[in-house]
Amino acid sequence: MLLSINNRIKQVITKSEKEKELPREHYVSDEKILTNESFVPLEEINERVIMAARRRTKIVATLGPATKDHVVLDAMISAGMDVVRLNFSHGSSQSHIDMADRVRNRASDFGRQVGVLVDLQGPKIRISRFKNGGVKLVENEAFILDAALAENEGDGSKVGVDYKSLPHDVKRGDTLLLDDGRIVLWVESVVDQQIHCRVTVGGMLTDNKGINRQGGGLSASALTAKDMADIKTAAEMQADYLAVSFPRSAEDIHLARRLLREAGGYGGIIAKIERAEALDDIDAIIEASEGIMVARGDLGVEMGDAALPPIQKQLIAKARRMNRLTITATQMMESMIESPIPTRAEVFDVANAVLDGTDAVMLSGETAVGHYPVKVIEAMDRICLQAEQQREIRVSRHRMDSKFERIDEAIAMAAMYTANHLDVKAIATMTESGATPLWMSRISSGIPIFALTPHVATGRRVTLYRGVYPVSFVVEHTDHATLNKEAIEELQRRGVVKEGDIVIITKGDLEVQGSTSAMKIVKVGTLVEPRPSGSSCE
Repeated sequence: MLLSINNRIKQVITKSEKEKELPREHYVSDEKILTNESFVPLEEINERVIMAARRRTKIVATLGPATKDHVVLDAMISAGMDVVRLNFSHGSSQSHIDMADRVRNRASDFGRQVGVLVDLQGPKIRISRFKNGGVKLVENEAFILDAALAENEGDGSKVGVDYKSLPHDVKRGDTLLLDDGRIVLWVESVVDQQIHCRVTVGGMLTDNKGINRQGGGLSASALTAKDMADIKTAAEMQADYLAVSFPRSAEDIHLARRLLREAGGYGGIIAKIERAEALDDIDAIIEASEGIMVARGDLGVEMGDAALPPIQKQLIAKARRMNRLTITATQMMESMIESPIPTRAEVFDVANAVLDGTDAVMLSGETAVGHYPVKVIEAMDRICLQAEQQREIRVSRHRMDSKFERIDEAIAMAAMYTANHLDVKAIATMTESGATPLWMSRISSGIPIFALTPHVATGRRVTLYRGVYPVSFVVEHTDHATLNKEAIEELQRRGVVKEGDIVIITKGDLEVQGSTSAMKIVKVGTLVEPRPSGSSCE
């Protein structure tokens, strides 16, 4: 089992002094892993590590300075990282392309598929810079946000803003929140390009801090010129997902998709829900995207902290009902930037997201710049696994009272209903696009879904689906009996099932490429041998 293997890893043989300076727990070198039993060549444990995993909730980890060393990256893959996030707010286009290639190459050495999510920067609604690096704002004192002020001329009375339309978006009585709400300004008046404010919550204000309007309402376009250029980079690296920052409506998502497709990209679109006004068009935004990210930082600032928990639960539930993916993000394990263990509050936060039904939980600074990028993934893995043992998230009434419009969707729902009411050990779904395992993953269950696909892109895409595990599987026959046998043998080879286990297989017409149209229930070890003629009936 992946968890047990990871838990047995004690240290790693390293070849350089640089590697020796890194934390040694759970680190994987290019050559071998040291367990408490013996040295095991990496290539011998890869298959055991890959498919033995049973954590259903996926882990998205942001890459950054803390993950540049190949030893760390290998360890993160070994620890269970499913998708990497490339934050396009930092770094060059070429550095991101190189990192995506590196991740895929290292994952391939592990026999894994690791998805790549490109996160666009979005509009910079920020203050500019101060002459001396920052100022202390005192409660009840006056302070000016000046859109006409030079970039580096901020002082104790005023500071410039990067978002030049801000004076047109605010009025007397508005509340502006700076630095994620740590600084609060009340707008007294707007004079030309100057916003005259009164400090209601003071503190130290430094360069380039973000600005939010309480309740939302800032008009900045979701896609900037930089974002449009970065979309081309995402297409070049064939990113599996593209995250759009600060969308206000479904039109922002449609535009991002059009630009990505025109550039040759095939990735799914993730809408980051971080503006208050996005909630006003949420159904259309979800419908337009492959999934949403509950980006709790900016959203919490605009909506208020107390409103955030029910919003998170509602967004996850709505997305699942609409057969879309969800990622829960921001400050999930933030204390582990500096600490090797999470706080109890963070443990509860991650577990609650799992109980809500999120497809993935995301790490940001914890892995990008933190001191314990591997430990935080291991901790999140443990928390998710434990939370997934709760019975309430293993049962489902999803679509129980609905009619299905497509045959493949009906097959997916039938497979999951059968699996949840029969002692099924695994589901093997042969898929071209990944649609069938996506529908399956909307049903709460503890049964692993293996997406058998010949397409690398599909394998990478399903890395974000809750409870779905990609398996490279090339269909070389049009004989159903042969194909069933090979599918079962593949799962056996990977240690997923054994003699006597019940497995559900779904697939489409083998002679004509098309959608899933058949379901078969088999018992391992009882499959009939394929007919010599190469034809069979199902």
